[in-house]
Amino acid sequence: MTCCSAPSWAAQMWRLWPFADETALVDAGTELADQLDWPDVLKALSAHPRIGERLSRDDREARWSQQEQAGLAENFRRSLVAGNIAYERRFGHVFLICATGLTGEEMHSELTKRLANDISAERLVVRRELSKIVGLRLRKLLAS
Repeated sequence: MTCCSAPSWAAQMWRLWPFADETALVDAGTELADQLDWPDVLKALSAHPRIGERLSRDDREARWSQQEQAGLAENFRRSLVAGNIAYERRFGHVFLICATGLTGEEMHSELTKRLANDISAERLVVRRELSKIVGLRLRKLLAS
């Protein structure tokens, strides 16, 4: 479940299998991720490292996370680690952002902006970011 760690997501994807093409697969995967109930979103989040955190494990998901955070300079890595603490205290879960293509400055700016969200607004943003990550990871899985 390297694309989404919510068991219900994987089960629903298997029920829909086979897909006509890559687009149908990615569309289904992102739509299902967007429709997860909140406890399942939290399960998916539990597999995501904190932005800026160095990973000790070396599985496919860890490697993908490192690739997705490749644009993160060391100075922003430290400030994001501190920002993660504030975010987790406020919302009770890891800060999730689709980091692919973003600079450290952009990630830090988004973290700061999202700290002002109320819980329901932030949950919508988290779902959107999770869906983006699922789509990217499905494409990576198909390409590997």
